[in-house]
Amino acid sequence: MTSLTLRRPDDWHLHLRDGDSLRAVLPFTARQFARAVVMPNLKSPVTTVDAAAAYRERILGALPAGAAFEPLMTLYLTDATSGDEIRKAKASDFVVGAKLYPAGATTNSDSGVTAISRIYPALEAMESCGLVLQVHGEVTSPDVDVFDRETRFIDEVLVPVIERFPRLKVVFEHVTTRAAVEFVRSRRENVGATLTPQHLLLNRNAMFQGGIRPHLYCLPVLKREHDRQALLEAATSDDPRFFLGTDSAPHARHAKENACGCAGVFSAHAAIELYAEAFEQAGRLPQLEAFASLRGPDFYGLKPNTGTITLVRDQWQPPAVYRFGDAELVPFRAGEAIAWRIDDSRTS
Repeated sequence: MTSLTLRRPDDWHLHLRDGDSLRAVLPFTARQFARAVVMPNLKSPVTTVDAAAAYRERILGALPAGAAFEPLMTLYLTDATSGDEIRKAKASDFVVGAKLYPAGATTNSDSGVTAISRIYPALEAMESCGLVLQVHGEVTSPDVDVFDRETRFIDEVLVPVIERFPRLKVVFEHVTTRAAVEFVRSRRENVGATLTPQHLLLNRNAMFQGGIRPHLYCLPVLKREHDRQALLEAATSDDPRFFLGTDSAPHARHAKENACGCAGVFSAHAAIELYAEAFEQAGRLPQLEAFASLRGPDFYGLKPNTGTITLVRDQWQPPAVYRFGDAELVPFRAGEAIAWRIDDSRTS
């Protein structure tokens, strides 16, 4: 296959940051995705509908001229999130979910949830009104091995939540383990999962090839090869509960390359091309459209997009860095060959 046309995809998990950083990275996503679920973990978290509306306006104001892109907003859950705020979010026409960050789990999560029981009133409201819960699935106890944080979260947090709120729609975001795949498959259809390009393409050895590779460090971290194979099989299967979410997370180069570097992989510059490589590796390239363009809208109760994009087999290399405000941003696969590219002349 030398070309592939698919319905215009969506990104169901994206970090855009704010200000100059937002303006630097947004064009990459708007070029290929019609919609994206925008994460709320800014330095001042997006905890209210009013804050989400203001952030949405900043995103729309940063779009390149002529770009057709819709940001889908989320609220940042805290111990104090009220049921009234949840119902207000559902009544809006732009908030599609609320994000659970266990306090201290990842970037800008210090204001996150300290104990799951403290957000039971918010979860009850979400179950009642149909707002989607998006989950960063890791426990944060210092005595838990970093490679076990996701599996422990399943048993200690996710299972009790789903059993207590059986009608709650849950997206287990950026799953990284075979255990997470098996968990999703064992549950009702109202539990889904997103998968990132780096977790489909790499195992944890990649972080240490030739030395420490800080630009491959993300949370949850890359896992073992048998986990990667399980993720790839799930993504390329016919199961509608697994869909695209890049978790593209830009950080300035100096924030990644230091003694205590930030977690996050920036993939928005080549997201759909990277997924195409993973699907081709599995011999399931025709399944990419369902994963990228159909399953996410179906889970969130939205219509698929009407436009299309076309990928062509034409090798290219991302640059060593992109501009990122007054800093530099190192992209995933910088200076390395990528087998597919978007043909902008065949995008509608």
